[in-house]
Amino acid sequence: MDIREFLKDNTLILDGAMGTYFSELYRDFQGPCEMANLLSPDYVLNIHKQYIKAGANAIKTNTFSVNPYNDAFSGSRLESVIEAGIMLAKKAAADAGREIFLFADIGPVIGADEEHVAEALIRMCQIYAEHGFKNYIFETNSNFFGIASAAERIKEIVPDAFIMTSFSVQSDGYTREGYYYQDLFDSARKCRYIDAYGLNCILSVMHMEQLIRKADIEEGDIVCAMPNGGYPRVVGRRIYYDSDPEFFADGIDSLLDDGVSIVGGCCGTRPEFIRNVADRLKGDAGRKRTPVVRPRSVKRAARREDNRLWSKLEAGKKIIAVELDTPRNSDANKFMSGAWQLKGAGADAITLADCPTARAHMDSCLMACKIKRELDMETIPHMTCRDRNLNATKALLLGLSTEGVRNVLAITGDPIPSAERDEVKSVFQFNSRMLSGFIKSLNENELDSPFRIYGALNVNSKKFDFQLKLAEEKIKNGVSCFLTQPVLTDEALKNLQLAHESLDAKILGGIIPVVSSRNGRFMNSEISGITVAEDIIERYEGKSRAECTDLAVEISLDFARRMNSCIDGYYLVTPFSRVDIITRIIEEIREFEK
Repeated sequence: MDIREFLKDNTLILDGAMGTYFSELYRDFQGPCEMANLLSPDYVLNIHKQYIKAGANAIKTNTFSVNPYNDAFSGSRLESVIEAGIMLAKKAAADAGREIFLFADIGPVIGADEEHVAEALIRMCQIYAEHGFKNYIFETNSNFFGIASAAERIKEIVPDAFIMTSFSVQSDGYTREGYYYQDLFDSARKCRYIDAYGLNCILSVMHMEQLIRKADIEEGDIVCAMPNGGYPRVVGRRIYYDSDPEFFADGIDSLLDDGVSIVGGCCGTRPEFIRNVADRLKGDAGRKRTPVVRPRSVKRAARREDNRLWSKLEAGKKIIAVELDTPRNSDANKFMSGAWQLKGAGADAITLADCPTARAHMDSCLMACKIKRELDMETIPHMTCRDRNLNATKALLLGLSTEGVRNVLAITGDPIPSAERDEVKSVFQFNSRMLSGFIKSLNENELDSPFRIYGALNVNSKKFDFQLKLAEEKIKNGVSCFLTQPVLTDEALKNLQLAHESLDAKILGGIIPVVSSRNGRFMNSEISGITVAEDIIERYEGKSRAECTDLAVEISLDFARRMNSCIDGYYLVTPFSRVDIITRIIEEIREFEK
C-alpha cells in the first residue's frame, strides 16, 4: 500500500530509538551503532524485529549518522554501511508476516555549508533510491539546509516517494542554531517536495505536545512526532532515560488529538514504549484520530517601538554612537565617568564591545544596563557568538529587554588566540547572521518590545563585493543598521559610498582617531579589519603628544565631513579610553551638522 493511502485512515507507528537502545543492549560494541550493519548485523536485526513485534508498522534503516562528513563513514565505507542497513531493514520487514513500511533514515550533516549539505544528502538518497526505497525521513535537523534540494532530487528519481522531515528543538521552540520551529514548519510546508513534517528528539513527550498544540498546522498537513523517552541523566559516565512507557503513551495520545498522524520514539525509547502506544491504538481499531479543534496561535501584532535611538534615525537625524571599552578589572568608576562626559558632549549612544580581542572585560550587556539605568542613555551592546551558546544568549537578551535596552550589535567575535586553546575554548555555536535571525525570531514570537539589530560592515575588505553579499544576508535576517569599520583610506570611503547605494539599511560610518605613528602601524599590523593610509601615519612622525592629539581630531573630522553624504550617523571608537579626544570630535561634528 502507498503510505499516503494508509495515512488517510490510519496512524503510522514508527519504531523507537536505535542508538540508545543499541548501547543499552550491546555495551561490548565499540564505535557508532551504524557500523554494526557490517560488523554485527544480528544485533541490528534483533532490534528491528523487537520494534516490529512491539507493534511498529514502520521502521527506519540503521543509518542515522552515516554521511560523507562523518569520518567514521569516509570513502567507500559510506555506501557499504548504507547498503547493509537497507538489507537488514528489508529482512526484518520480510520476516514480520505483515506489511511494514521502510524509511531511509538520514540524519543531519554537520560541518558543511548549505550547498555541500545538499550534495551530501543527494549522494545518500541516490543509494536508497537505487535499492527501491520510496519512504525517506530527514530527521533531527536544526535547520532546513539542503533538504529541499535533496527532496527534489528524490522525486526526480522516485516520483511517488514519500518524504518527511523532522526538526529538533528545545522546549522554547528554538533549534541549537536559533531557528524557530514554526518557521521551519512553514519552510517544509511550502516545499512541494516534502510530504510530512514535525518534531523529533531532545524533547520529552509533554514538551513536544505543548509545542505541537500551539503550532499553526494547516488542515490536511501530515505531522509527525517522535519524542524522547524523557530527559537524560548521567550516572557513572553513562546516560540513562527514566521515563515511564505508560506516561509516554499518554502523551502520544494527546499528540494524536492535536492532529499528529505519524508517531514514534527517539532517544531513550525502547520497544515497551512502542508497545504501549500500539496497545492504545488497538482500542481505536488502528484508526486515524480526529483532531480536537483548538484555536491556533496568532502572530504577534506589530508593536509600537519604545526606542529613542531608532526614532532619531527614522526622523533623519544623524546620530553619534561612541564605542567605549568596558573595564578589565572590577572598578567601573572611570568608565562611567567617561560615559557621562560623552553624553554631556552630545553622544546619542554608547556601544560596548563584548570582550574585544577575546580578552575578558566587564560584560557588555550588564554595563549597557547600568548606563541605561544610571545615565538614562541609549546603549548598543555588542553580542558575540564566541563565548556563549544559544541558551545563554537568549537569557541575556531577555534581561536586556527587561532593562529597556532596545539595540544590540550582532557579531561573530574575535577567536581565542591559538596559544590559549588548551586553556580556553571558543564556543562559536553560530555566526552573526544566525544570531541576527535568532533575535529577529524572538522579536516576532516572544518579546513585548523588539530589539533593533545592528551588524558590522568591513569597508576595509579587499573583497568588498563579498562583504556586501554578507550584509544582504544580514538584512534578510533582521539587521536594520550597520556600523562600519573605521574609515582611514580613500578606498574605504569608496566602499562606504557603494554600501550606501546598495544596501537597504541605515549606516553609521566608523571613525577611530589615530593617536601616533606607532598606533597607526599597530592597527595596520595587528588589528583585523582596520587599514590606516600610509600618508596619514607619516603625518604623525616627530610630533609631540599634544600635536598628535590635535592631528587625530583634525583627520577624524576630515573623514567625518567626507563621509557625511552617505551615512546616517557616526560610529566613533575611543582609543585607549581617550574620552577627551572623542568629546572634541563630537562637539565639532555637532557644529557642522547644525
